[in-house]
Amino acid sequence: MQSDKSALTIRSVTSTLFEENAYLIARPGRSDGVIVDPGLEPEVILAVVDDLHWTPSAILNTHGHADHIAGNGAMKQRWPAVPLIIGHGDASKLSDPVGNLSAGFGIPVTSPPADRTVGEGDLLELGGVHWTVHETPGHSRGHVV
Repeated sequence: MQSDKSALTIRSVTSTLFEENAYLIARPGRSDGVIVDPGLEPEVILAVVDDLHWTPSAILNTHGHADHIAGNGAMKQRWPAVPLIIGHGDASKLSDPVGNLSAGFGIPVTSPPADRTVGEGDLLELGGVHWTVHETPGHSRGHVV
């Protein structure tokens, strides 16, 4: 997803298991921000959000692989009203351990369903940041940035 990058605070949390990155993105001075790809260590992400003293305005998944969606449940448990957003093409992977590639590791991962799905050209305003969605299939058929 493309955004106006001026004056953004971006924190990354890297999981030890698969080394995937989750990102916490906010405008300085705001009390809300966006969680991108909450992966396999949601407790670390929750601690960073607490440290930043903000509440998420959205949870964004760039695609539906397990290492990018595994923390969705913990985020939604803590903030049930915060929308979970994913690209149209990967929304079904949230509830499908075969599709999200977790079944092969013997640890089936499922996620709460998306509150919103997005596609090419969709515009979002989250946490004071304007985002333009771009579909980038390849790594995953429904991958968005």
